[in-house]
Amino acid sequence: MEERWSTEHVLSLAPDAASRKAAGKLSSPAPWSGTGTDGAALWGECRGSGRTPYRTVIELATPAYQCSCPSRKFPCKHALGLLLLWSGAPEAVPTGEAADWAAEWLRARRERAEKRAAPPADPEAARRRAERRGARVAAGAAELRLRLADRIRHGLADQSTAGPWEEVAARMVDAQAPGLATRVRELETLPEERLLAEYAMLHLLATAATRIDELPPELAATVRARVGYTLDAAEVLTGPTVRDRWLVLGSRDTADERLTTRRVWLRGAKTGRPALLLAFGRPGQAPDLALPTGHLLEAELAYHPGARPLRAALGTRYGAPEPGPAAPPAGLTVAEAVAGYGTAVADDPWLDSWPTVLAGVVPVRAPDGWHLTDGHHTVPVRTSAVPEAALWRLVAVSTGRPLTVFGEYGHQGFAPVTAWSAEHRPVGLSSS
Repeated sequence: MEERWSTEHVLSLAPDAASRKAAGKLSSPAPWSGTGTDGAALWGECRGSGRTPYRTVIELATPAYQCSCPSRKFPCKHALGLLLLWSGAPEAVPTGEAADWAAEWLRARRERAEKRAAPPADPEAARRRAERRGARVAAGAAELRLRLADRIRHGLADQSTAGPWEEVAARMVDAQAPGLATRVRELETLPEERLLAEYAMLHLLATAATRIDELPPELAATVRARVGYTLDAAEVLTGPTVRDRWLVLGSRDTADERLTTRRVWLRGAKTGRPALLLAFGRPGQAPDLALPTGHLLEAELAYHPGARPLRAALGTRYGAPEPGPAAPPAGLTVAEAVAGYGTAVADDPWLDSWPTVLAGVVPVRAPDGWHLTDGHHTVPVRTSAVPEAALWRLVAVSTGRPLTVFGEYGHQGFAPVTAWSAEHRPVGLSSS
């Protein structure tokens, strides 16, 4: 029998609290007709206020949704309601062949995916475009080096000859180097005591961007990624893949006015390799990737190239996520975590943090802020990345006893994402 999703997993897909509440009212069989599943998709018709029922179809692998309702939220309440019905009342969603209207949408979706995966029509034209962009990026990076050197020459405190960084960032956008533009904009928000270090790291990156062809392939790939070159998932998946049973360590959503970004961290049960999956959603739309923390997913991942590969694209899945081990994942001492981050930074100098599981630590609130201690060493908590309420939740999970915590460790401290309770249940710490 196919593995059904948990209610928590389904609700994690909702774009907002209102959608979760509305979906609950549609989670019973009463408003639904013609429901079904073939193991890869769900479909059904939901009675609404009009004469014609809303047709809803869901592809489970991505997941992806289609509904005839006028809502601009994705997934809409009908898709969430159908998922809750399938999760909580399997007998109400029988196995069978897809309805014609659902099969047509699924077929069109497969055809679009195949078209995106097709190689470029003119490889020579693509090569020329890449060369032109490389030249523009190198010219923009060279200009950035001059701007940074000029600021240092006049002194950090002297703003009389300094133009706004936004103007420099715009120049980097023109040079097709959005990664440089983002780091330049961040200079406006940094405290003065951190400016010199950030100038140095940005100057190093700009220098590397002018010499990409001279760098070792792995480091060159890292520099391209930092500068703002992107690879489509389909392109990444044409390379080597790693098949494993991946433990979902945790996830975190961050949002601005344009985009919601979901980060999902995995660890290979056999390989021990960490991986980071990214998914994005427009305003009013939840990211389309939702994997329940603590579960295992057997799948193939393809890593983006780099000196310290971490980001990955999700390839073929071999079944739905299954409940993971009863015990929390193996972790490190604070000292081992510091050493591990140091090794990672040696490969990628611009690495802000590295996914880390700490074992046997206790959360402590001190006059200078929050900390995690294992009794021998202490690491500060990066409170800017974690809501205050989530830190008190961490204290409640600990009750003064050592526990296992997953998060990101870097030069600014540790940002907890998931904690394992005394009953070994994972508790998310990424929201208030």
